[in-house]
Amino acid sequence: MGTFKAIRIDKAEKGTTAALTQFDEAELMDGDVTVRVEWSTLNYKDGLAVTGKAPVVRRFPMIAGIDFAGTVEQSSHPEWKAGDKVVCNGWGMGETHLGSYAEKARVKGDWLVRLPDGISARDAMAIGTAGYTAMLSVLALEKHGLIPKSGPIVVTGAAGGVGSVATAVLSKLGYHVIASTGRMSEADYLRGLGAAEVIDRAELSGPAKPLAKERWAGGIDSVGSTTLANLLSMTKYGGAIAACGLAGGMDLPSTVTPFILRGVCLLGIDSVMCPLPQRKLAWSRLASDLDRGKLADITHEIGLNEVVDAGAKILAGQVRGRIVVKIL
Repeated sequence: MGTFKAIRIDKAEKGTTAALTQFDEAELMDGDVTVRVEWSTLNYKDGLAVTGKAPVVRRFPMIAGIDFAGTVEQSSHPEWKAGDKVVCNGWGMGETHLGSYAEKARVKGDWLVRLPDGISARDAMAIGTAGYTAMLSVLALEKHGLIPKSGPIVVTGAAGGVGSVATAVLSKLGYHVIASTGRMSEADYLRGLGAAEVIDRAELSGPAKPLAKERWAGGIDSVGSTTLANLLSMTKYGGAIAACGLAGGMDLPSTVTPFILRGVCLLGIDSVMCPLPQRKLAWSRLASDLDRGKLADITHEIGLNEVVDAGAKILAGQVRGRIVVKIL
């Protein structure tokens, strides 16, 4: 047993503290697979955890970070052996289970997904929970029956992690993507990802009407609150909105009108406890449906020592696309 670098979160007199430090391997939690973590990423939830802006962390001390890609070092799980390349997202990492901003992680083998062929560990974390959540949202819209001929698909928070990947994937699949952003300076960036239209989020920020003019067949929303209420009111008959985030708030100031007069569906997307078969499908689809060149264009890299500062920036809406965190 030894020590390794990790971003440790501790309870403080007021809130929490987060710092890069040495963590004792003996303090790792129970699990049947130990992984040498090579890459992680920065998601909105990670920003909340490392800044203490929301009560994401449920036990202390905690290692932050909700997903990783790496190589199995030790395993007593029948599915995994030393040398296997794996990805892990969610399952309470960084919340109730020691997370991924560390050189080592010990987890349950049932949480792991094999790194898909053609995707490097770095690419997997360029996708990360944000991109995996975007693909879960696309799968939900497809399951609802939406196809490119159904009509436009709106993506909110489009310049963020979920929105960037959603825009890129939907456009590659042939959808007419309407990208909503609070940063109209990113319009060229979003068109480069494949957005056919870019709209200001101000169009969706006012009080929602029970029913508004029909504008799209479906959508992927990472904002919540009034934005989601407006999306629902503007969705075409029989359409659907996949809700996967709450950057704008946890409330939903809407009415039942879109549901009972237009047959609109609200599809809830959970990435944390998503069943393994759906995870495998999402990662398989990401390998085939996400343009690797566009992924490279939306990604930049930081080290472990930069994560806490970057966490504050992602909450302030100052991060475009995806951030990968180099661990080793």
